[in-house]
Amino acid sequence: MAAEVQPLPLVKLPSGPSPVTPEQRYWRSFKNQKLHTSTATWPISHISFPAQTGAVLSNSMVVATKINDLFAVTSGPRVDIFSIRKRELLKTIGRFDSEAHSGEIRADGRALVAGEDSGKMQVFDVGGGTRAVILKTWHIHKQPVWVTKWSPTELTTLMSCSDDKTVRLWDLPSNNPSHTFTGHSDYVRSGAFIPGGNSNMLVTGSYDETVRVWDARTPGGSVFTFKHKDPIEEVLPLPGGTTLLAASGNAISVLDLVAAKPLRLITNHQKTVTSLSLASNGKRVVSGSLDGHVKVFETSNWNVVFGCKYSSPILSLSVIAAGAAQEDRHLAVGMQSGVLAIRTKLSGAAAEKARERAAIEAAIGTSALDKIDARNAKRKRAAVSNKNMDMLGENVDVVIPTSDTGSRKKKLKPWQRNYKDGFYAACLDEVIDMSGPEYQPLTALTVLIALRHRSALREALEGRDEVSIIPLLKWVSKYIVDPRYLSICVDVSFHLYDLYSEHVAGSSELAVLFHALLGKVSRAASKAQTAMEVAGMLETLTLGNN
Repeated sequence: MAAEVQPLPLVKLPSGPSPVTPEQRYWRSFKNQKLHTSTATWPISHISFPAQTGAVLSNSMVVATKINDLFAVTSGPRVDIFSIRKRELLKTIGRFDSEAHSGEIRADGRALVAGEDSGKMQVFDVGGGTRAVILKTWHIHKQPVWVTKWSPTELTTLMSCSDDKTVRLWDLPSNNPSHTFTGHSDYVRSGAFIPGGNSNMLVTGSYDETVRVWDARTPGGSVFTFKHKDPIEEVLPLPGGTTLLAASGNAISVLDLVAAKPLRLITNHQKTVTSLSLASNGKRVVSGSLDGHVKVFETSNWNVVFGCKYSSPILSLSVIAAGAAQEDRHLAVGMQSGVLAIRTKLSGAAAEKARERAAIEAAIGTSALDKIDARNAKRKRAAVSNKNMDMLGENVDVVIPTSDTGSRKKKLKPWQRNYKDGFYAACLDEVIDMSGPEYQPLTALTVLIALRHRSALREALEGRDEVSIIPLLKWVSKYIVDPRYLSICVDVSFHLYDLYSEHVAGSSELAVLFHALLGKVSRAASKAQTAMEVAGMLETLTLGNN
């Protein structure tokens, strides 16, 4: 008893390039890269800029621009001050006895604080003149100070973290810290103020593998402790103040401060994550790692929406915002090689288009806009499909299924029934009709390859009249220049010529179609020959240059 004919699976063609998402388009608009190399190629350990906060917000665009036109880059025993608008070095602060750390500009753009390996902390006036003047010096820490940060709400309050295992809260006019937090058992290398805490809430990360949340209003200070498996390299609170990120080894943990529990562990990097930065007004998080990769995460499901690779391990990065609206302006990346790479976002027409898209998204919602983008992308892919085709691999003619598709039988289409019953000519007529409502070129290709595999291709083409030959000739003429369809189109053409060439003289329409097919093949062959000649010339030039 003969085996039952199985449903014919469609041929799987090589997939073209994946469509570019709006997120990729946005981050790829950060172009016009400018490179700065630090003196003596010191590694770029820290990048910061004075984000606008409630303490300095202004309705004036001019005032906001002047306030937020500086960003600081720390490398070796100095801190360089750059202009956000010009991306040029404005001044260098080199008044440190040892290696400097965590140069941070205050929100009003007038003062900078930095720590150093000697345990000293210094505050400089950077608001005017070419030379920075020392305003304040503290030497309370006994070991290197790795973190110095200004409060986002009070201009005279700042924090520090040190290798002496302490975290301190400072008031600028005072000579002594206002609070000292103890509890870490190893170096404290990262820290930040928690938004909404009125400078009382802090979070720190230590090499004792813990993240601690501190509250200056409580007697003990420590509120929460999150234990990790690796030393903490960076902590980043999100704008809402209820969620924070911690970089531990090659992972980033998402921690919920309200529920006091971890929400997610992100493991997209291969090596230690060294830096975290907010972007797009807190809607995106950017990470940098020793593997040289920069990755962008959306903050709803924490999926990677963009990534790029740099030539050296990344030690620091920052998405620098500018203007009253705090729009992303630069992507600054500091590397172990001492190179600072600054990519600037496109402006003008590109920025206007992005704003229009944001307005549409706010009006109709993200899901509806995604559907519109999908339809537009589908039309674009259809328009350029012939340009972006890969060769069809024909090592396997038919994919034979190995698993049971289920006991419930699916309703067969007319062409599938004809193929199953052995009516190959009728099956071919069904799939080859390009004017039909259910026409799919991939279905026609699948049937033709299957017929050739069964040695039934000639049988399906025999015994036809002029009316049934014309659709076949039109189909072959359309797809014979497509590399993915070339082999089967050549076989069909040979069979049609062998079977019906003697009838061409009696039918003007067949003659026109055969001549059109000949012309199309001749032009394609001519282009291929020209391409081979150009390839030969290029090879000769290449060998000559070598």
